[in-house]
Amino acid sequence: MPETILLIDDDLELSKVVRLCLGGAGYTVLTAANGAEGLRMLREHQPDLVLLDVMMPEISGWELCERIRSISTVPIIFLTARQTEGDKVKGLDLGGDDYIVKPFRPAELRARVSAALRRARMARPQKETILRFGEGDLVINTDTHTVLVRGKRVVMTPTEYRLLLYLAEQSGRVLTTDQIYEAVWSTETDALRTSVKWYIWRLRAKIESDSQHPRFILTEPGVGYRLGPD
Repeated sequence: MPETILLIDDDLELSKVVRLCLGGAGYTVLTAANGAEGLRMLREHQPDLVLLDVMMPEISGWELCERIRSISTVPIIFLTARQTEGDKVKGLDLGGDDYIVKPFRPAELRARVSAALRRARMARPQKETILRFGEGDLVINTDTHTVLVRGKRVVMTPTEYRLLLYLAEQSGRVLTTDQIYEAVWSTETDALRTSVKWYIWRLRAKIESDSQHPRFILTEPGVGYRLGPD
């Protein structure tokens, strides 16, 4: 299947050029005109690479890069008119993988994108489709989106499943409420950050033998939550 590139840039003419340039090279190109839309599309489509402008309204490319890095390791290439050495260093320090200055040559863009994707493929571990915790008492099948607790299937809403899967994929790591909210809920949703606590309670009611003394979804006081044991 063709790899997917997400371009986040408010310049509509440039977006057309990038679609032609990379679409002609066999990539699927998605575009977002602002940061909020970009985050939503990142979660929905899970692109293989992000092209990111710096100067955008509401959410700058700098801030957006930090938000993306808090929830994803997707390769990020800055595509911007800002060309000082300090800008390039800042972009890479914030988590960018490469930095291309506008105007750019189509051949250079294709080469940089190809190189970033190649590096990502080489570094990407084989993703497990079956996640097991507590000696198999909790099993998550990411292919079928099913959850088994002590051998019995548990029905979950899409949001509950996304939350559980995010905790499982970060197993052992303490996650703050903000990190969980950014990863599971879109910035355009009406849900509040307090939804995290509510959904944690709902998950515990479904997967824990005793939700008052949880075995899997553990609270780290003053910090957040983590999933264990694995």
